[in-house]
Amino acid sequence: MSRKKETITLSIPSGTKEHLEEIARRLGIFWGKSPSVSGLLVAIAQQEFEVGEPFSLNSTQVAALQQAIGLLKDSGFVEQAQTISSLVLERGKLETPMRQSLLQQVSQPSEAWRLLVEQLRANQQPFHLLYGNAQEEDLSFTVRFAEIAFEDKRFYLNIWCDETEDIKNTDFPELIHNRCLRLDRIKGVVPINGYWRHEGLDSLEVQLHFYRGMVKAYEPKQNDIENKVIGDIRQVVRRVPHPFWLIREVLRYGEDCVVVSPENVRSLVKEKLKTLYQRYNLEISS
Repeated sequence: MSRKKETITLSIPSGTKEHLEEIARRLGIFWGKSPSVSGLLVAIAQQEFEVGEPFSLNSTQVAALQQAIGLLKDSGFVEQAQTISSLVLERGKLETPMRQSLLQQVSQPSEAWRLLVEQLRANQQPFHLLYGNAQEEDLSFTVRFAEIAFEDKRFYLNIWCDETEDIKNTDFPELIHNRCLRLDRIKGVVPINGYWRHEGLDSLEVQLHFYRGMVKAYEPKQNDIENKVIGDIRQVVRRVPHPFWLIREVLRYGEDCVVVSPENVRSLVKEKLKTLYQRYNLEISS
């Protein structure tokens, strides 16, 4: 038995019917081969489509989605990152620079370098890597070891490479073969013949002391090789391939964390603190 249908009479301005038919056509609502205004009204009444103020993303939502886009791209989910980028472009309230950046990402999608690098790593296969640094210079590295690391809310590629000429001055000559690269700045990866470095990255053994609440709150890291409490101090020794990330961590803990050794890492932290004092016009007593 067919369902009983109701009829209504609408009084609409001239041209409105054509607009409604165009909306029905765009939404794929047809009666036979013709767009159906009746079907459109039924779909709206059944809340299959939204009406009223268009859905939009505020600045907080845009920032969260941008972070998700970066993580998806770094993890090799390029297509999903592109989908979210298109959504942000369509629905986000964006300033011009951000819109241009997203448009460039959508029109020139990055390759899923992480998946390729992880495959080469699993095969212990060295490779050439072309990289664009922050100064818009192209650098070429012969990679003998590689690993993916998560630092400061995004993934990075840590490598041990033959080349050292791009390092002009360094506080850590023992780490001169290490690089920490952004995945989205990789421009090319080509497998080569040669040896794979089984020792991994070069590293320093850094001794840290944690005080007060951090004695109990400290969360062990993967590269910790010693972690014990002596009196009211937690003593940690960690293998560190990139002091940059360690120093950021130490400064974040403030007076509750101190670098004890080696001296070159400790001195660099002290220089950072001196610069911070100068920024705030504070005097440093000798």
